[in-house]
Amino acid sequence: MPQSIEYQKQMSEIVYINLPGPTEPSPGMSGGELLHGFLAGLYLGANPEVKEIIMDLCAKWSVYYRRQAAV
Repeated sequence: MPQSIEYQKQMSEIVYINLPGPTEPSPGMSGGELLHGFLAGLYLGANPEVKEIIMDLCAKWSVYYRRQAAV
């Protein structure tokens, strides 16, 4: 299973947020898992106006959401 948030260094940092993320926080989650759930929730639950702002920020900061292929 891939990490919740992956990044690779090229000319700049590129961050991939794998979907789906955790749906609810639970005791013992790491900071990365909490951030993963938060960022996935923003992307999946946003209304169109908010989603447009999120996608503009993602483009500025080289952040991409990607869905995992079904196994």
